[in-house]
Amino acid sequence: MARAYNFNAGPAAIPLEVLQQAQEQFVDYHGAGMSIMEMSHRSPLYEGVNNEAQTLMRELFGIPDNYKVLFLQGGASTQFAMLPMNLLRPGHPAAYVQTGAWADKAIKEAKLIGDTVIAASTASDSFMRMPSLSEIEVPAGASYLHLTSNETIGGTQFHEFPSTGDVPLIADMSSDILSRPIDISQFGAIYAGAQKNLGPSGVTVVIIREDLVKEGSKSIPAMFRYETHAKADSLYNTPPSFAVYMVTLVLKWIKARGGVAQMEQYNRDKTKLIYDAIDQSGGYYRGCAQPQSRSLMNITFRLGNEELEKQFIKESEQLGFVGLKGHRDVGGLRASTYNAVPLESCQALTQFMTDFQKRNG
Repeated sequence: MARAYNFNAGPAAIPLEVLQQAQEQFVDYHGAGMSIMEMSHRSPLYEGVNNEAQTLMRELFGIPDNYKVLFLQGGASTQFAMLPMNLLRPGHPAAYVQTGAWADKAIKEAKLIGDTVIAASTASDSFMRMPSLSEIEVPAGASYLHLTSNETIGGTQFHEFPSTGDVPLIADMSSDILSRPIDISQFGAIYAGAQKNLGPSGVTVVIIREDLVKEGSKSIPAMFRYETHAKADSLYNTPPSFAVYMVTLVLKWIKARGGVAQMEQYNRDKTKLIYDAIDQSGGYYRGCAQPQSRSLMNITFRLGNEELEKQFIKESEQLGFVGLKGHRDVGGLRASTYNAVPLESCQALTQFMTDFQKRNG
């Protein structure tokens, strides 16, 4: 079977080895006579999967003992609301770094809950860069500072994070979690939808410091309280069991490849191929994001006109490339090079870009 060159922004590529292992276990999981999708989430077999996923997350991401690892539903979009519902305190505004479409969505939800301020914004630069740390102004007594570590639409990424003192730093890492090592202790909470770097859609990982869990609002419905899920070890209600199982397989795959530090080097090697093709094209291809903010996960670029871009997409699709069309809100071209995108796919794209320029330059 020919595999597509999958550059989808999400749901995105899953390692072939993981898919094959899931296929082998799909009908009969560990001799149970049933699929993981069919068994009770209270069964010892599934509890083992749930526990292993947490353990692997802690090991690979260096998560300290005073943090909870939760597997929730609703995607990052639910976290846009759940976070301020739990942590936005009256009289203490939530501060947000406005860096693009996903940050904007988080801001809009927070404004429905309570007082929200913008700590920094790159709107004047069309969100084609991340703010420098010196641009971020955190109000004294803020409930938290929220940022989006990687903006998939603009193709920008924070390469360092602000020190916020007593104000908890919160990050939406949906599109770059486990793509590089970070210091978890710098954050109060991190959340991420799984469908880009961790597995299939359906499960959201929340890594949150225990004191924030305990301090969360008690006046919101049980399903929206972090404390509810922390006390129940992510088994308060029926979890997205198959998605959690797939995350476990992906985490094992990352571990077998040498861990997160090796993934970062692999990602740098992959994206360098494509960025070099852009930068060495003599202006034929134009990168969208400012160089200092370029993402290692989403490479955005343009051609001279929209007709050429349409031709690029059409020809690439005929050769088995998928997902190179830019987001509908901004147009252009985008290659998403998450952890599971093979180096060979990036090499193939680079060759296609070179050939396309020769034929249409």
